Amino acid sequence: MKASDIFVKALENEGVEYIFGIPGEENLDMLESIRKSSIKFILTRHEQGAGFMAATYGRLTGKTGVCLSTLGPGATNLITPIAYAYLGGMPILVITGQKPIRQSKQGQFQIVNIVNMMRPITKFTQQIVEGSRMAPLVRDAFRLAESERPGPVHLEIPEDIARQEVPEDESFMFPVNESQSPYASQAMIEKIAQLILGAKHPLLLIGDGGNRQPAPKALRDFVDQTGIPFLVTQMGNGVIDERLEGYLGTTALSDHDFLHTVLKKADVIVNVGFNTVEKPPFIMEHGKYKGRKIIHINYSEATIDKIYFPYISLIGDISHSMQELAKKIENGTHNWNFDEYYAAKAKAAAHSEVYDNDTRFPMLPQHLVKVMRSIVPDDGIVSLDNGIYKIWFARNYKTYFHHTMLLDNALASMGAGLPAAIVAKLIKPRQKVIAVCGDGGFMMNSQELETAYRLGIDITVVILNDNAFGMIKWKQSGMGFENYGLDYGNPDLVKYVESYGGRGFRPNSSAEFATMLTEAIDYKGISLIDVSVDYSLNHEVLNIDLQKLNH
Repeated sequence: MKASDIFVKALENEGVEYIFGIPGEENLDMLESIRKSSIKFILTRHEQGAGFMAATYGRLTGKTGVCLSTLGPGATNLITPIAYAYLGGMPILVITGQKPIRQSKQGQFQIVNIVNMMRPITKFTQQIVEGSRMAPLVRDAFRLAESERPGPVHLEIPEDIARQEVPEDESFMFPVNESQSPYASQAMIEKIAQLILGAKHPLLLIGDGGNRQPAPKALRDFVDQTGIPFLVTQMGNGVIDERLEGYLGTTALSDHDFLHTVLKKADVIVNVGFNTVEKPPFIMEHGKYKGRKIIHINYSEATIDKIYFPYISLIGDISHSMQELAKKIENGTHNWNFDEYYAAKAKAAAHSEVYDNDTRFPMLPQHLVKVMRSIVPDDGIVSLDNGIYKIWFARNYKTYFHHTMLLDNALASMGAGLPAAIVAKLIKPRQKVIAVCGDGGFMMNSQELETAYRLGIDITVVILNDNAFGMIKWKQSGMGFENYGLDYGNPDLVKYVESYGGRGFRPNSSAEFATMLTEAIDYKGISLIDVSVDYSLNHEVLNIDLQKLNH
């Protein structure tokens, strides 16, 4: 049996549904083996798109997403999405090709040491040098990708190894065995429970790790049984229905937001699933949180940093830890007085309401978020690219169901919003999916519109157009620098999407945006809304007003 056939059978054995990628001549044996399999190969228009798609598959399903590229430039193009998966805790298998290793007549043409290049940003990387090693290496790669903390693994397959003939008795498929994260000890659970029971003002703060199944249900049960108020990091959004009375908000900023008034008053902060690769939800340095006990609950120990140094840790399966804690403290009492928080929130709400309801055009991001939340279905999925608008969505857009707002606040790479939305629609075809991208991020991987069209999926793309890199302009302004080097021009984005077989919209008012968004979401096919946004108030609102309100 050909080694590439064994490799693909091993992928089938793991339950792989899709492989995203762009093959090269070194992958042709592998491509033929995929053609004969049950796996669907999805050709993308750039390797970055393939990597982001595989990572999103891993994020949404908990199963390993798979992407494929050729050697050299194909492999190097995957570096950004691999880092995205590595920092974001998303399980993916990256397959790259290579020239023959036993006999090659092309010298060093296109040769880069991909295995060494992958080492710092993967959990495991290896070149396969013998066809009989295909099946065990695939099993081990999937095991490592999906174990805590999930992340990327890499296998390089040289062209001559892929076509190697392997004896039938060496093509054995290894059984896929379920594994369970270790449980925390009952003694530590009891100790943590007593700390929480002794608190007057406990808070639950949910991070990225709380988003992985089956933790969301356990966390919701914990909140329902204990009544402890909760807030989330940007990558912890959607774990619990944010319409609940106990929801306080999302920590879109690290300080000087109204949420930090309640964080500073808490005497015990239960941090569940937080990892320091996320933007810190609060800054512990300079004694701001002196005397407050931070409880770290996660699958693994915290990385100690001057801004994050927990008082005590509860390490083990999050779902089990929260279930056991809930049993011990469901009848506990706490003495929250939210007066300071509500006073700060009322100030912020009165201040932000002016902007939320400001219908000027180009649109303010605050009003755009409000309009979208009123129109997007409760279970609609919003896939965010990266830009200044992400802060406004994180602060102002409530999510009601798990994984209905996808954002990356670990690598925070531009260019991921559209590929992520495409995969979200593949996995959840009955839900409406909207990609929200800045014009800068959209143009980095806009060619994947053709992939969406070829797949025949219905997807809406909202482009927030300011003809500039708005996030960096905000920072530039905040540092007192002159506007310089960040403005550009865009193509006619309506004609652009039409060239891919989609339908384009360009509103001229906030009211038109609302009407067009409703129409676009219901459109069968690809729709794109090119809406002009006004970021001119970002510095004033985020850097000046919030600090005054929460001083």
